[in-house]
Amino acid sequence: MKNIYVLLKIIALFHIVAAASTNEAFFRTYRCHDRRCHRNFRPSKNVPNRVFPSSMKNFEHSTMAACRLSCDSYAGIWPLPVGRVVLSQKYAKIDPSQFVFRTSSSVSQEAQDFINEMTAIFLSNLEKSFDNNSTEELYGNSRNNYINVIFNINSSDLTLNWLTEESYSLQLLLEDEGEGGGLVEISARTVYGARHALETLLQLTAPIIKEGGHNGLVILTAANITDRPTYAHRGLSLDTARNFIPVKDILRTIDGLSSCKMNIFHWHATDSQSFPLEIKRVPYMAAFGAYSPEEIYTTEDIKSIISYAKARGVRVIIELDIPSHSGAGWEWGEEAGFGKLAVCVGAQPWRKSCIQPPCGQLNPVNPYVYDILRNIYKELIEIWGNHEVFHMGGDEVYIPCWNSTKEITDAMTVKGLKRRTEDFLKVWSEFQKTVLKIVDEERGTASNLNVSAIMWSSYLTNPAVIEQYLDKDRYVIHTWVESGSPIPDELLDLGYRLIISTKNAWYLDHGVWGQTKYHTWRDVYLNQISRKSGVLGGEVAMWAEYIDGGALDSRVWPRTAAAAERLWSDPIYRSTASVEPRFYSHRNRLIQRGIRPEAVTPEWCAQNDGECQ
Repeated sequence: MKNIYVLLKIIALFHIVAAASTNEAFFRTYRCHDRRCHRNFRPSKNVPNRVFPSSMKNFEHSTMAACRLSCDSYAGIWPLPVGRVVLSQKYAKIDPSQFVFRTSSSVSQEAQDFINEMTAIFLSNLEKSFDNNSTEELYGNSRNNYINVIFNINSSDLTLNWLTEESYSLQLLLEDEGEGGGLVEISARTVYGARHALETLLQLTAPIIKEGGHNGLVILTAANITDRPTYAHRGLSLDTARNFIPVKDILRTIDGLSSCKMNIFHWHATDSQSFPLEIKRVPYMAAFGAYSPEEIYTTEDIKSIISYAKARGVRVIIELDIPSHSGAGWEWGEEAGFGKLAVCVGAQPWRKSCIQPPCGQLNPVNPYVYDILRNIYKELIEIWGNHEVFHMGGDEVYIPCWNSTKEITDAMTVKGLKRRTEDFLKVWSEFQKTVLKIVDEERGTASNLNVSAIMWSSYLTNPAVIEQYLDKDRYVIHTWVESGSPIPDELLDLGYRLIISTKNAWYLDHGVWGQTKYHTWRDVYLNQISRKSGVLGGEVAMWAEYIDGGALDSRVWPRTAAAAERLWSDPIYRSTASVEPRFYSHRNRLIQRGIRPEAVTPEWCAQNDGECQ
């Protein structure tokens, strides 16, 4: 019996070696059953030839993406649309060169240029799943059957802010089962809604494997979708001060944001560790504050980031974190005859002077501080435009630092203030008023613009005192408290507008330092924020003490995509079980765009929907 067993093993091994010696190719295929896709147990020697089956029952798909395209109720769309979703369960082969774009409505040349750029981005992303070496034979006559994409856009306004209309409708119909071309009609109020529609259209396609191992593309044969965002502010906050993040990595991050219809890149550009921004009016800021001459964001870098983001429907909001978190870059004051621009800079032991080393807070009683801030904001306004909102930081002002600085306490005494917490809050609030006035003046026609400023939640924004210090018509409060905190609701009840970053779910740096807990994509997804009037939206936050460009992607993605669906459609789910196949599909799209997201499940689970829940 033992000899027979050994003989069988030898025969099996011989067949394996023989198959390998003939370079015989095997392909994995996938099948839809009960609205779920599963990998077939046995590999196939032949790639399925049919790409437009009359019935999807028992049809073998050459890729998991193609299976999900026709099997899932939402075809793998991420984020989930808000409104009508009617999709065909059939697909047909396409070629990127088939798409032809036309604008039916009358728009300005500037708006048409934007449309041309966003369609070029669409085609570039589409081609990433397509093998340009695919032969004409593989696609037959499909290259001559055009898919006409017609834009009907109501406005030429390219303004991107909290009032921008981002809704869209999309109708797709292929003629003669894809053999006669097709029509896509996109209607939107603005170019940004149309851009989102193109992102959805991209998600109605999937890669397939053709004979010879070539990559091909398929698209659903029909779709009717209306969609709009739930929140106006859907963002990622990225810290580039603790560790310098190269421009190419920032641009790649913006690619990820655009893929899931996130519209805010909140750039936390300065902190006590570094001031990496080139300010031509005050060159000492980067000269003293950057880690090296190579780790500076030049004016050209900044403009390129803003332009790149806007073409992808993303608004860049820059943050200069003041008056706290301000050390590096401010050290040159005394040498230049301007006195101490910042105090407690590099103080030791640091725990007596700040929350995190190195210490540093602006000196609110030094008039030169305001002159320098005027020059900085003047330059930023020239780059961003005078209608753009700035994030003014404002968190973690450490009162013991100011209280230990004789220059500050002497000035407070002259004004009749004592060294009590409420008196330091008055000093702080006067600082904020002065800086906001400077920004208004540099914008010009300040009385007409009345642009808001954003501030982190802090002692100054405590619901018990905030109305004494901060005008609710001018300030948006960015809260970073835990999900159970009553503070957001209390601020909303007072009439303040909010951006919410739930600390115990949307802080992506947690889990790698101190007592913090890592928040999985499921934690991110299931975190719901208030829908009360006044909530502009929310952000996930990536603080960079423990990341640089090399670790960026895996910390940010795909968890930020989980927040994207929460902020776009805010679906009511008590678990992530039903959304996991769509989420896996979107993770693969991120990879196609050159992003390196962390794994969220074993590959086997991703190839067998529902088996690992």
